[in-house]
Amino acid sequence: MTTCPSTDDQHPGSRDGAGVLASRLIDVGREEFAAEVWGRKALLTRGASDFSDLFSSAAVDELISRRGLRSPFLRVAKDGATLPVSSFTSGAGVGATIGDQLDDTALWRHFRDGATLVLQALQRTWEPLAAFTADLADELGNPVQANAYITPPQNQGFDDHYDVHDVFVLQIEGTKRWVLRPPVLEAPLRDQPWTDRRDAVAEAAANEPYIDAVLEPGDALYLPRGWLHSATAQGEVSIHVTLGIHNWTRYAVAEEVTQSVLALLREDPQMRQSLPLGSDGPDREVLDLVREKIAAVLDDADPSAGLARTRRGQARPAPLGPLAQLAALRGLQAHTDDADDADDADDAGSPRFVLRGHLDARLEGSRLWTRVGWLDFTEGELAHVKPALAGDSITAEQAGRELVERLLRSGVLVPADAVPAEVRPGVGTPSSTET
Repeated sequence: MTTCPSTDDQHPGSRDGAGVLASRLIDVGREEFAAEVWGRKALLTRGASDFSDLFSSAAVDELISRRGLRSPFLRVAKDGATLPVSSFTSGAGVGATIGDQLDDTALWRHFRDGATLVLQALQRTWEPLAAFTADLADELGNPVQANAYITPPQNQGFDDHYDVHDVFVLQIEGTKRWVLRPPVLEAPLRDQPWTDRRDAVAEAAANEPYIDAVLEPGDALYLPRGWLHSATAQGEVSIHVTLGIHNWTRYAVAEEVTQSVLALLREDPQMRQSLPLGSDGPDREVLDLVREKIAAVLDDADPSAGLARTRRGQARPAPLGPLAQLAALRGLQAHTDDADDADDADDAGSPRFVLRGHLDARLEGSRLWTRVGWLDFTEGELAHVKPALAGDSITAEQAGRELVERLLRSGVLVPADAVPAEVRPGVGTPSSTET
């Protein structure tokens, strides 16, 4: 494999203006990756990026010992098995009646004895990874989860297995040997885990590896869902982050089409009729009728609403501080009141507001769909809203105080000075989620 150019002198989120995929994770062009690698084969990139801004050993210690995390945010594995939650959790102490917070002493003992610590859903608990995964999810068009694996020297957390989502592995500290083999089931779905094919996985694990390599800090590894893998720490503690890509599939689209068809058939009185009395099941006539009805409504079935709901429910918008948002709302009110008193409509120095990040905003006609709900606008309001949807900032003098207040109260707009210009979002247009 070739090695990516150094990114030390560039912004951590970009290389020559590229997104995080090409700038930090792969050493081939985005188009080549999409056409020849994505979902097809594993890819090892040496020296992909310096990942120290995303995660570290200090982050591990802080999350485990100081953040008060509860059991769903951590697993412990040893000798290929996951340990009981009760073995590394305890009560939270005075003032917090919680019985399953992480017990740092118990975790230290497990780790000392060779267990792997797995910090899960770091996109919810560690801000650098939260921002990174949100950017990557927007770029890939698929939800992204971040987990960290902390493995003692010469230990292996899990035996050969496959995942039901694509994965990018980022080696953070230490080294780890990865052994990859092609899948026993190509492109498995969420309900087709490797545990259903233990014998086939065990047999395939004896085959010649596709990749057998030791990852060092800064290396990145991509493997599509279904690819068999195992990983073993070398002579020091290994920390790596996996970015799990929860892939949209054609099967998911088919599920939504089917639900749309069924919704239409519910409105057909003939389909709601009972089978003949005493029938022991549908006969050929009934089956033919059902097929005809399905074919008749199939072209009218629109899965877009269901797909949009699922898509928006699988990720979260950018963080929103309620106190900061209230301060912005009050500041807007005070400014416009002062402007009214002075009879001054000049927006120079007026508070400016931008679209909140990662809303997955979609404008359909006069309705704006986002991850925090939907809003309808008049034609006049749309003329003022569209600049914000395109990534520009707006003021109350431009758009009207009532409209800006409404967007602030709904959590769609945020103060512009809280969002760097280079990461301001823009609106999308309705598109297929098929991959």
